[in-house]
Amino acid sequence: MGYLRNFKFPFVVFLTGACVLIIEVVATRILSPYFGNTVFTVSSVLGVVLAALSVGYYFGGRLADKHPSEKYFYLIILCGGLSVALLYLLMLFVLPSIGYALPATTGPAISSVLLFFLPASLLGLLSPFAIKLHQQSLRGKGTGQASGEIFFWSTLGSIFGSFFAGFVLIPWLGTKQIVFTVALVLILLGLIPLLKIGFLRKYVLGVTILAIAFMVSVSPLIEKQEYVLYNHDGLYEQITIHDGEYLGKPTRFFSQDISSSGAIFLHSNDHVFDYTKYYCLYKVFAPHTKEVLVIGGGAYTIPKAVLEDSPQVHVDVSEIEPGLLALAQKYFKLPPTDRLSNYTQDGRRLLHDTSKRYDFIFSDVYYTVHSIPTHFTTQEFFKLVRERLTDNGLFVANIIGDLSSQKPSFTMSEIKTFKSVFPNSYFFATKSPSSHEGQNIIFVGLANQATVDLNSSTITNHEEEIIRSLAKQNINLNKLNLDEHTLLTDNFAPIERLVTPLIERISAN
Repeated sequence: MGYLRNFKFPFVVFLTGACVLIIEVVATRILSPYFGNTVFTVSSVLGVVLAALSVGYYFGGRLADKHPSEKYFYLIILCGGLSVALLYLLMLFVLPSIGYALPATTGPAISSVLLFFLPASLLGLLSPFAIKLHQQSLRGKGTGQASGEIFFWSTLGSIFGSFFAGFVLIPWLGTKQIVFTVALVLILLGLIPLLKIGFLRKYVLGVTILAIAFMVSVSPLIEKQEYVLYNHDGLYEQITIHDGEYLGKPTRFFSQDISSSGAIFLHSNDHVFDYTKYYCLYKVFAPHTKEVLVIGGGAYTIPKAVLEDSPQVHVDVSEIEPGLLALAQKYFKLPPTDRLSNYTQDGRRLLHDTSKRYDFIFSDVYYTVHSIPTHFTTQEFFKLVRERLTDNGLFVANIIGDLSSQKPSFTMSEIKTFKSVFPNSYFFATKSPSSHEGQNIIFVGLANQATVDLNSSTITNHEEEIIRSLAKQNINLNKLNLDEHTLLTDNFAPIERLVTPLIERISAN
């Protein structure tokens, strides 16, 4: 029994350490629907949580010296649980109102302070308390041994919480359910010992029951969204499928976090978004296409369109989010076929690992300017793509940017980088080459040196409207000075710095 008593505080800090890391891992998922999964979001969460823990450690040590009792220790845990319950309510009622109103650059920091500072600082109070109480329970053993054991078990709990959140909780539960569960665990972990001690039994129990009852009662009200067909957290983002209207037509939308990244009309096969129509460029730039790779499945509208075009084409899809293929088949009219091979793998890693060469590669991974995957922007990535193209192969990439002359410019840096690998290239603005607003820009790179006359009768009389309009949408690079812009490499790709002016311009509009 003495050994179990000595293990009591290490066990408690193991659990609280796990809870802290679970909240920290889930925090980026809480904020990403509003601000994207950017370096601003990740840095804000890490910075605020570490600052809060530091404050907790400092004042926890002073409080532990003044009141070294289990009563205060478990009361802090209970308050920590109630603060996570408050976080849960702020997620439901406050964040949806302020999230979209705050800028993408400073918004994550402001939201992190509002949501995570109080719970993290309260839980930070526990380690100094646990060291003090654990030293007393060891009966004469030194501070070094007590602090070493507490830090060991607290850190071990944090390691467990990090893996448990990433490999178990997020794949199987939503962020709201995870936060609710953490709040409940902490509340019970603090409440049960306090009731056993007999500390303010009536008041503590009453307040706790009211808090839990309120959390339970409001959850169904918030979650009830009848127009939503599917809403769950994936491994990488929140996935939502809902029905609505676009251009006056019934439409089904596919969203990843804050971005509507795919859609179909419910009563026709027309493409909803203009940028997806550019998949058909292979018909004039690589007309003998047989093997296709689509990087980024999303709602699988592009793989479906390519398969419908020709019975001889085979399509590989690289989509890192598990389950999207099944969702596309259930909600977006993708028929099962042995002509489509799906790989739950990062597109760049797939290109590196395979020896297969493709006639046509379409990249659609930049689903929002808030979440641009850096490793798909660099010279090394484009070189890898070119190595996997056949001699007459075609690479098309959908980029989100603008054609403003203001510096720094992500778009101009990306064009410069792309042209360093694909000197035979074309760039098309889906809105207008003269527009400085944010828009989808289609990058086209050819493995060969064949030129395509955009004003030829083959183009201007083509059956596809998008192909007929290529000359009008073509961006004239002769008017651009690319020398003053950054060449993006794996070693240096300051995407967030380059994208921030674009985000600010879009927010201003």
